[in-house]
Amino acid sequence: MGNVVPLDVLFRQHSMAARQAAMLDRFAQERRRDGDVFWLKENAEALNVLESTGAILPEGALEVHRGFYDEVERRMGFFPQYYRFFLGLCLDLEDLGIGGQKGGKLVQWVADQGLARAELSDLQRAEARRLCLRRGVDPVAEDGGLTDRLRGFARRSETFALPNKKAAYELTHIIFYLSEYGRQDPEVGQDFIDSLHFAGTLAFLELNLDLLAEICIALRFAGATPPEVWETWLSDQVELFRLEAVPGAGAPQDDYHPWLVVNWAMRVAGKGGFAQQIPEGRVVFRQPAPTAGPLRELSDCLYQMDEARRGDWQKMRTPVQEALSDDARRVLLAAEAATDRFETFFAGFARTGMQQVAL
Repeated sequence: MGNVVPLDVLFRQHSMAARQAAMLDRFAQERRRDGDVFWLKENAEALNVLESTGAILPEGALEVHRGFYDEVERRMGFFPQYYRFFLGLCLDLEDLGIGGQKGGKLVQWVADQGLARAELSDLQRAEARRLCLRRGVDPVAEDGGLTDRLRGFARRSETFALPNKKAAYELTHIIFYLSEYGRQDPEVGQDFIDSLHFAGTLAFLELNLDLLAEICIALRFAGATPPEVWETWLSDQVELFRLEAVPGAGAPQDDYHPWLVVNWAMRVAGKGGFAQQIPEGRVVFRQPAPTAGPLRELSDCLYQMDEARRGDWQKMRTPVQEALSDDARRVLLAAEAATDRFETFFAGFARTGMQQVAL
């Protein structure tokens, strides 16, 4: 009889909603000091994922954020430089059901203060516009060219055939904002889809779980189906994360963001997600450590070929494969098989057009 386990232990977090509520509790109360910028970032991202996927949370799950919600005006007034975090948190809490209607007043305050017009980045202005339009206010209504500039950046597919993580993440967020996180048609053309495929091919070659998950989400928001090879790898990896409760205080350095994004990708693809129990206390997220991706090895190989390098994949396929290690070759072949745009991607990745630059 000493081995009998109480039923409430056996069946704790028996639903996705319960696990998501536990995630909110740990992010809100256990991992970081309430109110610092990293707390704002983690909690804003978690709530955004839940709100945009239509999560139905258990009654009372949002009460861990009641204190924040009650004084959000005071905090945003004193820290206006973080207004996008504050606004996102407030709007998501309301739309998830915390009860309250502060969002409309905060949106109008942001517009009246001109905070979105003070942003240097088009992407940050687009995020501010997206947030404020959730309550019917356009804070940069005078900037009629904002969307066109974002589209122009995203349509230049050759940008994304070269390693540039910042550009790739900005590409995914352009799709997020234009599609209202999958709720509306972002009206993208083939150039957009090519850009996502090129960026995804690089992420896969690097075995970059976080970036590839965002790209798969963006493809689905754009009305396209991600390559099966990519989503199968994501599905395999998500099961390998370890969630552990650790003692002590201070901000954990962990892999919470890849964990959150890959589970989000599974939800968007209709493949589950958020299946792991969330430990009590100060939880940390440990990402599986795959073999290093072959992207650097592939780049070095092409660089060393110098004038023998060609942008024609069919001509380069054999010499490139022969120069790579066995592990790198396997990932490269999987990347080639994943998308019918690989040859076009390789023509840009080979960078043959740069060989004649005069010194």
